[in-house]
Amino acid sequence: MLTDALTALPTQWLGYAAASFTTLSFLPQAVLTLRTRDVSGISAGMYGAFTVGVALWLWYGWRLGEWPIIAANAVTLGLAATILVTKLLADRDARRAALRTGCSAPG
Repeated sequence: MLTDALTALPTQWLGYAAASFTTLSFLPQAVLTLRTRDVSGISAGMYGAFTVGVALWLWYGWRLGEWPIIAANAVTLGLAATILVTKLLADRDARRAALRTGCSAPG
């Protein structure tokens, strides 16, 4: 019975459900990072690669016309890009401060 009910669900709704859960799972960390501005535990390289990957998924969804992929990745791209820019600016500011004081800048 449950199998029949799940089989009857449109495939697109499955996509919307998956997209919603993956995007919403990212939201708490994004909100915390933006609220505290603490990016010390974030890898710029990882976030750069992640942001490019999300942008490619968005493009892929756009090419297919698949709105679950488009919607989820558009939201995630906005959040990821914001965090990436925050990280890059924090790293730049740390390097500048280190140069002014003669200390080595953190990684």
